[in-house]
Amino acid sequence: MAGAGMRIRAIRALQVLDSRGSPTVEAEAILEDGTRAAAQVPSGASTGRHEAVELRDGDARAYDGRGVLSAVANVNGPIARALRGIPVHERERADRRMVELDGTPDKSSLGANAILAVSCALARLHAKVEGVPLWRLLAGGRPAKMPLPMVNILSGGLHAGGQVELQDFLAVPHGCASCADALRAAAGIHRRMQELLERDGRAPAGVADEGGWGPRLDSNEQALEYMERAIAAAGYEPGRQVSIAIDAAATHFFRNGRYELASEGRSLAREEMIEMYSRWLTRHPVVSIEDPLAEDDWDGWAKACAVLGNRCTLIGDDLLATSQSRLERAIRERAATAVLVKMNQAGTLAETFQVVDRARAAGFGAVVSARSGETEDSFLADLAVASGAGHIKVGSVTRSERLAKYNRLLRIEAFQEGGAPLSLAPVLPLGHHGWQGGSCVNDD
Repeated sequence: MAGAGMRIRAIRALQVLDSRGSPTVEAEAILEDGTRAAAQVPSGASTGRHEAVELRDGDARAYDGRGVLSAVANVNGPIARALRGIPVHERERADRRMVELDGTPDKSSLGANAILAVSCALARLHAKVEGVPLWRLLAGGRPAKMPLPMVNILSGGLHAGGQVELQDFLAVPHGCASCADALRAAAGIHRRMQELLERDGRAPAGVADEGGWGPRLDSNEQALEYMERAIAAAGYEPGRQVSIAIDAAATHFFRNGRYELASEGRSLAREEMIEMYSRWLTRHPVVSIEDPLAEDDWDGWAKACAVLGNRCTLIGDDLLATSQSRLERAIRERAATAVLVKMNQAGTLAETFQVVDRARAAGFGAVVSARSGETEDSFLADLAVASGAGHIKVGSVTRSERLAKYNRLLRIEAFQEGGAPLSLAPVLPLGHHGWQGGSCVNDD
């Protein structure tokens, strides 16, 4: 039986702004004794069609139709009424109640943005009541660990105006003993990249959606060449201390059965895309490729795994959409080797952890990820630690909505919040790549 004052008295929400100046939802949960906690939810620009639905108002007079007042009203009305009186520690019950209340397979009635904001607020409130760090509460019996950051350095695609088609090129500082050292390495690489781009007359006027540089390049592969140059210029050995991850987001340049690399004047079939990636893996220290093919090209993904899967990790984002049913299909068909975990694709914390736990049981990798439209809420850092996924993809080392998560990780690591020191995870794909780890030390 819940203790005095430990039941939900009220839930309320308001419309706030994300890192792109677009509206999103903040929810606050309040207990009978007045204890309260709040959470904000992110929003993606590069979204797949299998994600849970963000509810938007569609009124062109307000935020170009992207307002979320209808989602806010759903929190203040039906959700608040349905959860009133539930004990704070029965969070999974609250998540199930919201899913049942919505009644749609994609949360399009109440909105995944409304439901997730409440789910996260209740978790933070529960941790506050228990007097433990949020990550410790979320972990339960999971093997919590410090996640290895995969840090955005160069951007294209929908994150940077399509200068090149592939969406992100990330530094993976796997030769580091701590999260702090990994972030130090990434910050140095980001600075050296700016200098290289300026020297070559390619520096953009500002940064892309997630804080990486979005230069005009001659080809997609040239981004990999610049990544190696920047890693070396920062004093690290490419492939030994710092490797590269690619987020292709291929769905967004897939047209009529072909992959249109307009910046290069090329149109590639599925097999040609796989061959291109294979060449890149030979030439460059790439350890993972996210969404290398379109979100519904299941046969192509299986072929890509057969050709590339023992050389790098193939991460499903748009393909899997943090959906347990789609993950199950990928496991059966061997159509990916890791899942990207975005809690707003699922819509509740309970469903997010179901995907993480199933991936671990199946031997899949997992990467906990932010969205391009983020907030200053640091919840995702605690989620990454708690999940034991071992990897986090937040964006770059600029912009405060990204740094809020990184700085939260630094705090957890430095102060050993909630228990003994947590180990830093190894690089994906867990030993299948040909690149070697090393000491991540230099004078930058």
